[in-house]
Amino acid sequence: MHLLDTGREQILLDCGLYFGRREEARERNGRFPFHPHRIAAAVVSHAHLDHCGNLPTLVKQGFAGPIYVTPPTRDLLRVVLADSAKIQEEDAAHLNIARDYAVPWVQPLYTQADVNRVLRQVVAVPTGHGVEIGPGVRLRLTDVGHVLGSAAVHLTIDRPDRPRTLTFSGDLGRRDVRFLAAPDPLPAADVLVCESTYGDRRHAPFSETVGRLTAAVREAVYLGGKVLIPAFSLGRAQLIVHTLQQALRAGHIPAVPIFVDGPLAADIADVYRNHLGSLTPESADAVRQDRGILGGGGVEYVRAAEDSARLVARPGPCVVVASSGMCDAGRIVDHLKQTVSAPRCTVVLVSYQAEGTTGRRLLEPTPTVRFAGREWDKRINVVHLSGFSAHADRDEYRAALAPLAGRVGKVRLIHGEPEQAAGMAAAMREAGFPDVEIPSPGDRVVVG
Repeated sequence: MHLLDTGREQILLDCGLYFGRREEARERNGRFPFHPHRIAAAVVSHAHLDHCGNLPTLVKQGFAGPIYVTPPTRDLLRVVLADSAKIQEEDAAHLNIARDYAVPWVQPLYTQADVNRVLRQVVAVPTGHGVEIGPGVRLRLTDVGHVLGSAAVHLTIDRPDRPRTLTFSGDLGRRDVRFLAAPDPLPAADVLVCESTYGDRRHAPFSETVGRLTAAVREAVYLGGKVLIPAFSLGRAQLIVHTLQQALRAGHIPAVPIFVDGPLAADIADVYRNHLGSLTPESADAVRQDRGILGGGGVEYVRAAEDSARLVARPGPCVVVASSGMCDAGRIVDHLKQTVSAPRCTVVLVSYQAEGTTGRRLLEPTPTVRFAGREWDKRINVVHLSGFSAHADRDEYRAALAPLAGRVGKVRLIHGEPEQAAGMAAAMREAGFPDVEIPSPGDRVVVG
């Protein structure tokens, strides 16, 4: 969350959920460091929950203004926020059962009714179009290629002497992953607020990552085993399915069934179908010809819980893509229970695995792994591929930001671990950005 005070009104840039220990997360997500009813408008860069997931709480606590997003993000919010509300409601119900319904009952952070209020306040703005969102405040969104609908936010605020400008990057996407349309150049501004997730790290080449994935699939199929791919439902799942489908058509993997297990991923795939202009021409053509990412061409989406249960018990080789990406929840847990002790099977981890997650424990060189409340023998083959990240890496940041050297006043690096942000800050100073800092929560920046 980033708060812009124009002198006349306040505008919120992103409103994400904090993920962490349950009590800390409930405390941080339930309290805002400002008064929600005083916010005039919100702008959301994209539909990942760490950027949009607390909008229902914001509305619940009094925010009544417009929420500006791209058209794909508008459609994705309907899906991802509904899923998040369901999780909030189920989590509260489980806690109340565990507490034997002691009063006061635990209330969900928000509900579907709060999500419905959010959706009524959403205003879709196509990328590249300027729109006035407040007195003397103009907004323009530009495509950044991170996930479907992701955008950088460029704001121009009129002042008597000269306009002031701010660019908020959101999350910057990859340039060598040919699935989403190529990102647009970032606009210059007096202040640039930029993410730094992989600011001092280089991803493996995408072609090398794809080669390792196809090799893992070939080996497991040869042995007669399953391949499990835990993947976040928005962005990662679609890229993995697209990559597998390309490999099938090219003969790089055998003709093995590919299942995408989960209603959320299926609903998100439907949104992709309605926004083909956000994909590369080749990706869009594949969708139009029913060749995989939305079903067909060897790919089947599994929605119903009973169908998922049958898939878990299904014998023979197949590939299963399911959430969650860190193996701590979702349908991937049931698949792991069935296969974690099977040496012929493989789990391919295609996301960062945070400390304390089941995915991280799978990577540790131990004979057992603990998840779902018990210890399991770990005989499954574990492969970790970091090259599917939807975030730009060090070289891609430099390529995107180099044209702005000398055209940006202040840079503030966010959304990155301290080591990554510090490495990126040093590189930017060397590249000609004189004022680069790493802010702490609550820090203020004056736009010259």
